[in-house]
Amino acid sequence: MLARLTSFATVGIAARKIDVEIAAPPGDGKMVIVGLGDTAVKESEQRVRLALRSSGCRFPTGRRITVNLAPANLRKAGPHYDLPIAVGLLLVTGALDIPPERLESTALLGELALDGSLRHIAGVLPAAIACRNLGIQTLVVPAVDAAEGALIEGIKVIGACNLQELMEILSGAQSPRTIASKACIALPIVETDFGDIRGQHGAKRALEIAAAGGHNVLLSGAPGTGKTLLARALRGILPPMSTEESIEVTRIYSVANMLPEDAPLVAQRPFRVVHHTASAVSIVGGGQMPGPGEISLAHRGVLFLDELAEFPPAVLDVLRQPLEDRTITITRAQGSVTFPADFTLVAAMNPPDTDRSHPRRRPGISAPLLDRIDLTIPVDPVDIADLQKKPQLDAEASESIRHRVIGALQRQQARFSGQSTRTNAGMGVREIDALCPLREDPAALLRRAAEKLKLSARAYHRTIKVARTIADLAGSEEIATQHVAEALQYRGGGEDV
Repeated sequence: MLARLTSFATVGIAARKIDVEIAAPPGDGKMVIVGLGDTAVKESEQRVRLALRSSGCRFPTGRRITVNLAPANLRKAGPHYDLPIAVGLLLVTGALDIPPERLESTALLGELALDGSLRHIAGVLPAAIACRNLGIQTLVVPAVDAAEGALIEGIKVIGACNLQELMEILSGAQSPRTIASKACIALPIVETDFGDIRGQHGAKRALEIAAAGGHNVLLSGAPGTGKTLLARALRGILPPMSTEESIEVTRIYSVANMLPEDAPLVAQRPFRVVHHTASAVSIVGGGQMPGPGEISLAHRGVLFLDELAEFPPAVLDVLRQPLEDRTITITRAQGSVTFPADFTLVAAMNPPDTDRSHPRRRPGISAPLLDRIDLTIPVDPVDIADLQKKPQLDAEASESIRHRVIGALQRQQARFSGQSTRTNAGMGVREIDALCPLREDPAALLRRAAEKLKLSARAYHRTIKVARTIADLAGSEEIATQHVAEALQYRGGGEDV
């Protein structure tokens, strides 16, 4: 007898269907798993043997068991094939009876403990999305992961605590428990309020523009001026994520196995802080089985690089392509994997003359990378008199700024209705030409400034995008001269870096 079940392999942030075929003709009692599996897949035999025994089932004896994971040319990794293998063995030995038509519309994922319980696995959300796309009606996963799978409407998710419970559910002796998705739970964050930061009005204004349009920012100032504090306060003024964006981010964290048990949906925009000792692989992603890096974990959020000048130039240069394309493609011998990387870069650095250990050292930052930074902000020391002011007399609270940011984003969403573009920073040249026309005076100002500052074509178009965001914050349908002038101030600041 041959049993065929459906499972999934994770490729990038997507799930690919895997047929788990189990045959058990008479033989020497050995079990062989074929289909290009890694060590965790090969070790499934021992986990399945003892899990079946602990669940009151006999492992088939006197048979030659062959498990085939198809397609055979796709590399498989991880322990989540334990569950379909165990259920397949129960089917071929007659210990479990499931109608074939029901089996065809069911997919199974799960790691088995030696006592028969089901353990947490990564990649449940991509599997649930694949079930919906393929027309598979039921997804069976460990109970701890059921809420994650239930985020996707249109499929039935069965969560089981152990193999014995699942057998009773599949045989109809027990009704599956109702899965309540905790989609409203947000990851806990600690916000720094702009109202608690004294002075730095220019830097706060620039960060407001960055939050409203998704623009990249470089904060340059002496140690102790508040660069890191300003960067962390940015998270408090970011607009809320839509449901679609939350699902996108959650898929990445699911594949990376970084979802908290009590929060299956990432509801807050990510804020990833990267130390200057990080390697290029940890930032862009990679490995033998490519996984997401920091730029993908920051998708739809912020990637913060403190002490930018301390990063090796080779590490910084790997950011250039993702900043432009909003994706990162990792190529290995087995093929290529593409991860999303639509993030806002926020960097902080000390000016060269304040680096006491290397007083003459210039930052190892390439011109092409600087060209992709839209807003360069000098962060000057705050006067003692400003530090002694009461917060309510000096600074606007994050909530008030966030309200303006949300209003500007709503104007962008109306402008980009029906398009894949979400923010001004994501516009291409055609969209800039169509949606950001300049009247004679602002066009003349931009032309003169571009010639004087020797702006590249990329910097020219990025300046227009920043001006469009400034106009959105002001509630203006047109890009006026003052909007272009303010955008050029942030671009001109890059000459001093």
